[in-house]
Amino acid sequence: MTDPLHTDLLDLAQEAARRAGALLRDGRPADLAVAATKSSPIDVVTEMDIAAEKLITGLIAERRPDDGILGEEGAATEGTSGVRWVIDPLDGTVNYLYGLPTWAVSIAVEQDGETVVGVVTAPMRGETFHAVRGRGAWATGAWDGERELACRPAPPLDQALVSTGFNYVADVRAHQADVAQRLIPLLRDIRRGGSAAVDLCDVAAGRLDGYYERGLHPWDLAAGDLIAREAGALTGGRPGERPSGDLAVAGTPGVFEPLQRLLEDFGAWHD
Repeated sequence: MTDPLHTDLLDLAQEAARRAGALLRDGRPADLAVAATKSSPIDVVTEMDIAAEKLITGLIAERRPDDGILGEEGAATEGTSGVRWVIDPLDGTVNYLYGLPTWAVSIAVEQDGETVVGVVTAPMRGETFHAVRGRGAWATGAWDGERELACRPAPPLDQALVSTGFNYVADVRAHQADVAQRLIPLLRDIRRGGSAAVDLCDVAAGRLDGYYERGLHPWDLAAGDLIAREAGALTGGRPGERPSGDLAVAGTPGVFEPLQRLLEDFGAWHD
């Protein structure tokens, strides 16, 4: 049975993501990439990030004032309704700074602690992904109408294309590079997209066989994790655990478990 509340939450999440995405796309200075090594562009990106989060949280507060909010840029409201919004107003900040297209607005909605709605919009790719728990994952893009998503049939691990990300902290990044170096000979190849939310949606869309990363926050993965699962992918953290800051893994059935085991063997979750 379709839950009317979930439909309403999806509609609001889609509207908020669309409006924030347009703000970020249209408000980005044309010369931002030229000065990408200076301090001032970072300030501009931070201002855009904060402005996008304020747009989203303001819309939620207007429509659903009793809901809780957790946002990357500091929004934190407990709420009394049992519903909480988990927001990353700009996932893929460095891509945005340099003018690369892989950045996104990510909005997830939790009800009683479980994610029930996820929306990820990637304005420069012209794509929006969404899912409601139990109702599949869908996307709009260059094709006509909505397309239901399904992850790829699982290839042998040595033919799997897997994406990852790297931390900003130098010693953590060095350890992650070591893990990637050990994985590469065992896979088809590794990609580094720069947006966890988009990577998870690309697993859902059959563009990747797997994805893993250490150091993510709830707002980085909440929406994309639901979209990947609703498209048939498996997600988790360390064996037997849910995705967390220690480790987040997603993959097609048949790729997920061997990839997760390798990451555990290689100590991907610690320095």
